[in-house]
Amino acid sequence: MQLLDKLQWRYATKAMDNQRAVPADKIERIVEAARLAPTSSGLQPFEVLVVTNPEVRARIQPVSWNQAQVTDCSHLLVFAAWDNYTAERINGMFDLVNDVRGFKNEGWEAYRQQLLATYPKRDAQVNFEHAARQAYIALGASVIAAAFEEVDSTPMEGFDPAAVDEILDLRARGLRSVVMLPLGYRKAEQDWLVDLPKVRRPREQFVTEVA
Repeated sequence: MQLLDKLQWRYATKAMDNQRAVPADKIERIVEAARLAPTSSGLQPFEVLVVTNPEVRARIQPVSWNQAQVTDCSHLLVFAAWDNYTAERINGMFDLVNDVRGFKNEGWEAYRQQLLATYPKRDAQVNFEHAARQAYIALGASVIAAAFEEVDSTPMEGFDPAAVDEILDLRARGLRSVVMLPLGYRKAEQDWLVDLPKVRRPREQFVTEVA
């Protein structure tokens, strides 16, 4: 119930207090929630950039529909997906699993070969879109974690990905920006949305029980 209360409390904050910083331990837990999020085949095909540099955020704001949260937030998370699946990237994650667990599993190694025979041959855009969907799972985890920490957030697709990629030099790292998450504290007196009721479809219109 406590988690649901926090989710009821959260909303897509429109005005953030640029004088209030989110404590580092809270940011770390929100980012860690993204790192611990499930991903297809455990590949984690994305990275999270934590942008605090005010000059960089000032460059991002104009290509983000001039949304004030980009510069007024305490920390700006940018979720950037792999631009493609390569043998090197797939092997890197499978090798990491083996190193951490300290053994090799025959079924796991067979699954590695299955992915190597499939993913790198696909169109790069198809692979990017698959990776981007995994990044959204992590975004959800961070949004929920932020609510639990009583940190305000605003999931944000309203930006020019190509421009953000250039500002953050993501293409050189084989990454493409997907979604951003400003984190901070609401400035209630300037936020038109803060006191409005949360609106969601009723359960009977949202959930179908298949018994």
